[in-house]
Amino acid sequence: MGSIARIIAIVAGLAGGTVFSQAPEFAQQYRQRIGGAVDELRVIVEDFHRQAAQHQLDRQQALNAYAQSADDFLRDRGISMQSTIARYERLLSQQLKLATAAPVAKPFVLLREPDDVVFANTWRDFVPGVPVSFAGLVWGAIGFACGWVVTALLGLGARRVWRRRGAYRQMP
Repeated sequence: MGSIARIIAIVAGLAGGTVFSQAPEFAQQYRQRIGGAVDELRVIVEDFHRQAAQHQLDRQQALNAYAQSADDFLRDRGISMQSTIARYERLLSQQLKLATAAPVAKPFVLLREPDDVVFANTWRDFVPGVPVSFAGLVWGAIGFACGWVVTALLGLGARRVWRRRGAYRQMP
């Protein structure tokens, strides 16, 4: 590898390291947003349970009452409530998985089944952090290695193309 190629590989490695080192910070900001979403959904779900209990109904009976209503609005409201409860349970599960995962693994937990709304809002408002945590350094090293490897592979491909072109030009 020539000196220019090494410099390019180092720059690509540093760029990859910088980008990848942000994965734990993004996971942290996503986790904080999930916390807020879970807190708000908990209020809605607990209120639904409380109202159902006041009428001697459990959750499923209350949802069935909505579903069996002759009123389109109430049937749609039941579908909406069922969707809200399901999302609450998914976010609660993901929040638990994120809380118990090793710091280096949190980005993988997040990517396994992200909530589209929380993910999009986290991405929109994401503020990069300095990777001073162990997880940030590990992800930075992974990104550096990926950047280095991609650059090396692209360099190999470019050299092969240049050699072929050079070989064709030398032919009589």
